[in-house]
Amino acid sequence: MSKHKNKKRYKKSGLAPGSVIYTGDKSSKKLFIEVFDYNSEQCIDKELNNIEDIFDFKHSDSMSWINLNGLNHVNEIEKLGNHFNLHPLVLEDIVSISQRPKIDEYDDYLFVVLKMLYHDKEENIISEQISFILGKNYVLSFQEADGDVFDAVRDRIRQGKGRVRTMQADYLLYILMDAIVDQYFSIIETLGDKIEDYETRIFLGDVDESINKDIQDLKREVLRVRRAIFPLREVINRIEKHESPLILKKTKTYYRDIYDHLIQVTENIDIYREMIWSLMDMYMTTISNKMNEVMKVLTIMASIFIPLTFIAGIYGMNFDYIPELHYKYSYFILWGVMILLFVGMLIYFKRKKWL
Repeated sequence: MSKHKNKKRYKKSGLAPGSVIYTGDKSSKKLFIEVFDYNSEQCIDKELNNIEDIFDFKHSDSMSWINLNGLNHVNEIEKLGNHFNLHPLVLEDIVSISQRPKIDEYDDYLFVVLKMLYHDKEENIISEQISFILGKNYVLSFQEADGDVFDAVRDRIRQGKGRVRTMQADYLLYILMDAIVDQYFSIIETLGDKIEDYETRIFLGDVDESINKDIQDLKREVLRVRRAIFPLREVINRIEKHESPLILKKTKTYYRDIYDHLIQVTENIDIYREMIWSLMDMYMTTISNKMNEVMKVLTIMASIFIPLTFIAGIYGMNFDYIPELHYKYSYFILWGVMILLFVGMLIYFKRKKWL
């Protein structure tokens, strides 16, 4: 399976820069296009069938959010890029899903890449690349497949809640990024619950052979989430400092709020990394304690039977003249001495708290 992933990742080797090659696996998805075109008075929400239907929204007087699902449709994406004058390297990065979160500045638009994280039905963390193009009066978003975290944003636009219908495209980009970052809190909350569950199990001694693998998987999961989130701080920082007519000064305050949230998220992730290392230490300590308990029991049993074996060895020797050998009560006396030794040693170990 790892070989298959490597082929997907490096199948662009040797191609010219700007080659628009989809590097993901979800190649059976149909192209889905949705448009929200709105102003303070009204909102048009519709699905489009052809990529050409998007072109009219570029010079619209209203604000437009154009969302495309299906990065495998590279021909349509290239048509869209040609109409919106997108750089070939931007188109290449849009369909190459292994991009690091980043922001690129161009003359009349900004290109932003980040990772959208969410849970599937089995509570596994799904990481999906999403790309944004911020223009003067529009935001283009590109997703690999159906399913996202923008339902609340759609409702706000349809119902005119908040400021979104009265603000510019930079605010639209903000609320879309904010929805993604808010989902990060749900992700790290789930990770925190898993860590606490493992911590409780280990503390109570409820460990088996599988828990070591589970902790290793959890560690890899935390590292994957960190790689997806940590670079986004630099992206938001650059947006704040960027002197561009596309980002209004009053909107930068909202982006600063995203930055504060990212600081909180990354701090929690770093804490969870330390907690996972502590889990490994707790697990190894628990295993050592269990081994020590076993060794303690074996040592105590050996200590008890050493004097009994010594007595049995003495009276098991083949000498004719042993003083107690022909005494008729010797057998019972010997049993009594051995039982007294056994009970006495148990009492001694108990007082020493070795039992």
